[in-house]
Amino acid sequence: MKHVSRTALLAGSTALPRAIAAGSIRMDASDPKAVLAALQKSFEDFKAANDEKLSKKADVVLDEKVDRINAVVADLQTKAEATVKAMDDMAVKIAAAQVRPGDQIGDLPPTDPEYVNAFKAWMRRDKVSAALQKDTDANGGYLAPIEWDRTITNKLKRVSAIRANARVQSISVAGFKKLFNDRAVGSGWVGETAARPTTTTPGLGSLDFTPGELYANPAISQQLLDDAAIDLEQWLSNEVEGEFSKQEGVAFLSGNGTNKPYGVLTFVTGAANAARHPWGAIATVNTGAAAALTGDGFIDLMYSLPGEFAANAKLYINRLSLGAARKLKDGQGNYLWQPTYVAGQPATLAGAPIVELPDMPVVGAGNVVALYGDMEATYLVVDRIGISVLRDPFTDKPYVHFYTVKRVGGGVYNPEPMRALVVSA
Repeated sequence: MKHVSRTALLAGSTALPRAIAAGSIRMDASDPKAVLAALQKSFEDFKAANDEKLSKKADVVLDEKVDRINAVVADLQTKAEATVKAMDDMAVKIAAAQVRPGDQIGDLPPTDPEYVNAFKAWMRRDKVSAALQKDTDANGGYLAPIEWDRTITNKLKRVSAIRANARVQSISVAGFKKLFNDRAVGSGWVGETAARPTTTTPGLGSLDFTPGELYANPAISQQLLDDAAIDLEQWLSNEVEGEFSKQEGVAFLSGNGTNKPYGVLTFVTGAANAARHPWGAIATVNTGAAAALTGDGFIDLMYSLPGEFAANAKLYINRLSLGAARKLKDGQGNYLWQPTYVAGQPATLAGAPIVELPDMPVVGAGNVVALYGDMEATYLVVDRIGISVLRDPFTDKPYVHFYTVKRVGGGVYNPEPMRALVVSA
């Protein structure tokens, strides 16, 4: 494989996206201009290939070509969104070059001070040996130490972005209750001396947001805690935090409310909690096809949302479904999906910023495949302040248990600022 120079990328060779798709070019994700240039070129190739596919009859080779380039576009979009983080990491590495041996270097572990001192002492000694060998420390073994990775590489655990986009309410008591006004006050026009019959009075409703409880109770032997070269307590704390975030995300989307939050999808028309909110359910829009996405379906979805909520509206969709949506066009033949042109900014579909939710249903008959609206105005996360951690070295000796508890609830705060796209004709 060969490297691509920044100059060649910016020059914009039309062969670039094809070369990336074929695997003959390796991208440098730390160069923002390079990534954005590659993304734009790949998307142009994707549009050309997809247009060719749409203009012809079924062609297996052409279908495979479109899917391959589509995958490349998705990968480059991810790289583009990560550009800012990559540049920050580079700054850490540059700063690390100025750090003294034994000091902390960014996220890397510090060099063992004992080894550094021993090496310096060996270099300063006045005894000269004619032969150096690594099997003896005094004769040069310090020059060839055996190193091991003091970091742990984690398997991917996908975390939902609902909390980051929803409204979060912290509480210090057992629960949270919200009152709702239906604004159904009546009025009417009357003559000067006409009777004034009683008009309707606004109705009030309430909704409880009761936190559920998440717990974890991992154990580590006391000797391992004492002897490990890494901070196992901190590592375990990070693991529990990641697991809690994953479980929260699933519950915020599809939780049934039993010892956990009520998921936003359960408030959609026809779902389990459609009648729970005083103002009714989240309205749905059909895609217009029995088992597929359509451009008209997305347009109808977005324009069904009241204009008052459009300013902060985003599209929430699964990554696989987004791959299918990338092939859609509007009535004028323009692609609805547009890539990132500014580092750190999300891609858009019909002008709406896209938020990937890994737990959203995929394209399938009857599935709610996407949500569109203002999540902050729609969904409420209720946090019981604080995470409790009980370090228990007594119950199960010689193991130390780290009993961790977090209480969190959630539910639809207002169904009006959200719409759901259902795969249906």
